[in-house]
Amino acid sequence: MNSIRIKRAYLPATPKDGARILVERLWPRGITREKAAIDCWLKEIAPSAELRKWFGHDPDNWAEFRRRYREELKANSDAVNTLRQWIRKGPVTLVYAARDEEHNSAIVLSEFLGSPSSTGRTG
Repeated sequence: MNSIRIKRAYLPATPKDGARILVERLWPRGITREKAAIDCWLKEIAPSAELRKWFGHDPDNWAEFRRRYREELKANSDAVNTLRQWIRKGPVTLVYAARDEEHNSAIVLSEFLGSPSSTGRTG
């Protein structure tokens, strides 16, 4: 499998990013589409609004969030297959908006796709 990286939307795009896939339901606040340099906005792969609100980026909820989000991903084969098609074409960076670089949905998504969350993370 090709390289999967994760990166905050607020960090500059670089050539190493490959295809930049925004994996959030909502557009990141305060960033223009040009600056974000997004190749694909895959809203459908993001955690459900209910799960996102429940998690609230609370590290105490992290383990349960990971479990619940994986369950959502297992039931969301269309979006997962779309992302896998991008990955087959070459390097991909999963772009996320959360401030917390250790507890966010892009980490879970990367793990779900078979890439260890600690590998290729670019903050």
